[in-house]
Amino acid sequence: MAERPDDPGARGPEDVSPAPAAMPSREALRRFLREAPARVGKSEISRHFGLTADQRPALRALLKELEHEGALQRAGGRRVRESGKLPEMAVVEVSGTDPDGDPLARPVGWEGPGRPPLVYMRPERPGQPALAYGERVLARLRPIGPGKYEGRTFKRLGSGGPARILGVLQGDRLLPTSKREKADWTVPAGEDGGAEEGELVLAEPLPGRALGLRPARVVERLGRMDAPRAVSVLCIHAHRIPDHFPAEAVREAETARPVALQGREDLREIPLVTIDGEDARDFDDAVWAEPLGEGWRVLVAIADVAHYVRPGSALDQEAGRRGNSVYFPDRVVPMLPEALSNGLCSLRPGENRGCLFVEMRFDGQGHKAGHRFGRGLMRSAARLTYEQLQTAQEAAPVAAQGDAQGDAQGDAQGAVQGDAEMGKAGGLVPPQQVAHLFAAFRCLLAARERRGTLDLDLPERRVLMDEQGEVRDVVPRLKLEAHRLIEEFMVAANVCAAEELEHRRQPLLFRVHDRPSDEKLEALRQFLDSMELDLPAAGELRPRDFARVLEHVQGRPEERLVHEAVLRAQSQAAYSPENIGHFGLALPRYAHFTSPIRRYADLVVHRALIRGLGLGKADALQEDEAERLPDTAEHITRTERRAAAAEREAVERYLARHMASRVGGMFDARISGVTRFGLFVTVASNGASGLVPLASLPDDQWTHEEAAHRLSGRFTRLCFVLGQAVEVRLAEVVPLTGGMLFHLLQGNPPVAGGRRARLRHLAGASTSRGPRGTPR
Repeated sequence: MAERPDDPGARGPEDVSPAPAAMPSREALRRFLREAPARVGKSEISRHFGLTADQRPALRALLKELEHEGALQRAGGRRVRESGKLPEMAVVEVSGTDPDGDPLARPVGWEGPGRPPLVYMRPERPGQPALAYGERVLARLRPIGPGKYEGRTFKRLGSGGPARILGVLQGDRLLPTSKREKADWTVPAGEDGGAEEGELVLAEPLPGRALGLRPARVVERLGRMDAPRAVSVLCIHAHRIPDHFPAEAVREAETARPVALQGREDLREIPLVTIDGEDARDFDDAVWAEPLGEGWRVLVAIADVAHYVRPGSALDQEAGRRGNSVYFPDRVVPMLPEALSNGLCSLRPGENRGCLFVEMRFDGQGHKAGHRFGRGLMRSAARLTYEQLQTAQEAAPVAAQGDAQGDAQGDAQGAVQGDAEMGKAGGLVPPQQVAHLFAAFRCLLAARERRGTLDLDLPERRVLMDEQGEVRDVVPRLKLEAHRLIEEFMVAANVCAAEELEHRRQPLLFRVHDRPSDEKLEALRQFLDSMELDLPAAGELRPRDFARVLEHVQGRPEERLVHEAVLRAQSQAAYSPENIGHFGLALPRYAHFTSPIRRYADLVVHRALIRGLGLGKADALQEDEAERLPDTAEHITRTERRAAAAEREAVERYLARHMASRVGGMFDARISGVTRFGLFVTVASNGASGLVPLASLPDDQWTHEEAAHRLSGRFTRLCFVLGQAVEVRLAEVVPLTGGMLFHLLQGNPPVAGGRRARLRHLAGASTSRGPRGTPR
């Protein structure tokens, strides 16, 4: 799609200089961004340096180079700013207090690398009323150190939404559940909203007092903190995830009707099957494959959510606000009401469903020979789980041999029958079809391996709950070949969607993943040097270079550690109307097409395909939607990261509950983080992570070597390094915050200061040391 000018029609021919100015140097451009009072676009840069329209491509290339180097970052739409820098004036939100009771704030909408800077708010004038928790202000900022600013209030803006405290009521005190909140609150008489001792509540600050605990009023009771399923309730509210649908959106969903065949291609005779986890409730993709000459024909059919969720409707507005579904161990907060997400949009076996499909043709080497999109009516032949498909594959001799043509032999006696639901639907999947799916997958996998992608093997955890909602166990989530089969088919379909929309010059949301920044690469290189591993120069770096590093450590004790370090070095994937490619998948163009029930980005791509292919009008992408794509991309990237943080926190809190009964137990672990205030360790058996505080280590003068990820004792000569195997004792679990405290098993002295000091250590340190992901 042709780039839209930043300021169309703002300049006429008389404004064009006859002699264009020279392109600015990299340092001159960085200096301009550093001194700019706010984020700027290409128009402001061009005016400042006197550039002409003909020099725009060179300017874009220069900006992209600086972005790849981490010197600048996108700041909404087509604007940029210096990486990691806050402007002289910015909107900040009060997020806590320092030990002296002065407010601490974070910049609103932070998009830089790492954690957002900390702003120490100071009163603009004596006697100025104190800032309340959650209050937003326009502040004058002055750097006072790395990642630190002093802020003075210029203008109060009110709350960023209602200021809220999530906590547990204990007498007249409110104990915050967040590790970031260092101080308790007091609940005055009559302001408890009827809440009882031990209840999880939402509260709002009351006008502050100069001394003592700050007062708060309970505005919502959320149930007892020790109740089953309380953890997911806490995470939903802590991350402000919308969990109630507006009445009009529910009405639209419940009055929807099944699609008709008219205007659609009839796919009901093709035995498409859905393949999902055993606990999945919504099925939005189905697959099928057959031999085609020396290659394969693969069909991927996706639920036609766009038929039901029309642009501008109440359903659309709420889906856009949520951005995606959020999955907890005990519940799902869906993007769409249940009547659609588990009903008319879900590809249930034996039921007619509308779909958008892509038919792909591959040669014997896994190269795509062609594709076509269409709108169809399908009927799923079976609902399979990954485990069922894997079992079927292992039981089918031809599938196990990976016969390129899948010439499977077998009769109805060898058919694979699924679970009870699948049996009710009359779903039988012959061994031949299973063989075709796996043979087509291996063909695509071979092409992927030749392309060279970033494949990180990091264990995921699965929380098993009993019928009462209590944690039964936390176990590693198995990664089967069946998982990879579906992933490979979905990646291929997503590539086709991006190619189709680019070919038809339609606006779309790309799924982009930038290459690692120079800063992160340098830190990774220093870490790998200690293991005698190396990486090529930044300009020559490819995903296969990371793959070679991972191959070198395969089977070695430090394998998992290196996988985590490589993942930490990666950029986060995001949505954008501007394409920079997908580094991790080594793909020049990529879009999300396969999960419109749970991701708004996919719904936007479906609408763009409907528009580009002329498959509808009312449910196609509208012009006003296309104009809002930069803002939409920014918003759904935030909601995706919000969901990931909430899901990760829920698993950690449930794991802490599970470990609470094992205080005093001994565990094999590895050091997963090294800081100046102690070590983070991760238990090998279940992934439980917690802090070994510095004060619990042998009495010594400890030196933190950040680049080497090492903590060294001057007198004991003890040395603790990232990835080192250790044995630990679980010393304490704090259910309120989900934190865990460990001691190393080597005669550790007690933490100085007793229980309160230990709690302060625990509250001040995040137990989540997991690296940021690069979701596809």
